[in-house]
Amino acid sequence: MKVYNVMIVEDHPFQQEYLYHAFSEVGGLSVNTAWGGVEALRFLQQKDYDLVVSDLFMPDMDGVQLIQEIAVLPKRPALALMSTASRRILISAGLAAESSGLTVMGLFSKPVELTAVMQLRDRLDKFHSAAPPADRVVQKSRQLLVRAMKSGQIQAWFQPKKSLRTGRICGAEALVRWRHPTLGLLAPVDFLDAINQFDLQEQLLWRMLEDGLAAQSLWRRHGYDVPISVNLPTHLLDSHDFTDRLLKKVVGAQAEPRLIIFELMESSTTDDPSNFYAGACRLRMMGFGLAQDDFAKGYSSYFNLISTPFNEIKIDRALVHGCVENESHATALQSVVDLCHKLGLVVTAEGVETPAELAFLRNIRCDQVQGYVISGAVASVDFIKMLEADGIGPIFT
Repeated sequence: MKVYNVMIVEDHPFQQEYLYHAFSEVGGLSVNTAWGGVEALRFLQQKDYDLVVSDLFMPDMDGVQLIQEIAVLPKRPALALMSTASRRILISAGLAAESSGLTVMGLFSKPVELTAVMQLRDRLDKFHSAAPPADRVVQKSRQLLVRAMKSGQIQAWFQPKKSLRTGRICGAEALVRWRHPTLGLLAPVDFLDAINQFDLQEQLLWRMLEDGLAAQSLWRRHGYDVPISVNLPTHLLDSHDFTDRLLKKVVGAQAEPRLIIFELMESSTTDDPSNFYAGACRLRMMGFGLAQDDFAKGYSSYFNLISTPFNEIKIDRALVHGCVENESHATALQSVVDLCHKLGLVVTAEGVETPAELAFLRNIRCDQVQGYVISGAVASVDFIKMLEADGIGPIFT
């Protein structure tokens, strides 16, 4: 069993002692404690930690200030945050950490239960099993990334979307993977930042679209018509002929625009708002599906929801996670689903990880789900096996 270095940052003596014993009892954790943010930073300079579990309210340096300091460290641990504060404050602090590039393992209201500690231990295992070994450094240059996209090393894998009404696969999202010649299969976390840094988002879009069209053709030969969703960085709509080029590519592949859904991403914006609305309008006029990606995260607005011709809304996992345990999340999800249905929109929940979340989303009449509780992304050939198994009968009853 791998042993992880964990630091608990807590200024209350009783809480610190309770947490120390709770984390120590789980096993596989080497636990240290710090009385506040200043002492925690000193320890982080002396030793590498896998996880820092921090309170928010502390006298010398509060938890949010500690997040900001950890974000600039050369070696940054994962975080778990705990507090007696409202859930909204916890969520806001978690978003501050994630927006700084930190990994947030959990947000917990005090008192932290032993089951939550055990969940953190499991998440550490999953996080480190998914990460490449430290001695395998991914070399990233613009030339290397362009070559990898042209050769097909960087390629689309496909995560299924399930209908909660029928229990059947109702679509797939194209997600990027890199079949590296020496390092094996790499996840987006290993190279996507470099693609953005070198301004290669458009090249990546064409790679994803071409692979998606090829996958659709393959699946069609096996008797399946599967809609595919492709992420579209919004700033690309600044090019007035971009939608025409998309249509030409799809029609040239003898595919149907109705089976392609472009997910508008919030990671970029158009220089001119008119380009956003014009591009979205033309995509729908051409027959493409249009989805707002990561709704309820970042700067998604209700005005865009009613003024942009979306036909699908994808609720971000940040709102889905914790919906079973947290009443505020549950209420917000219910409200979003109800509103979108009144607007005639299909609602898809992303990042669904547990059967309990799945049951809750079905209960509030969410239309579609995707996430690890269904399946991770797979290669197009392996997706056929999922389609064949799905044809036997509904998986969810």
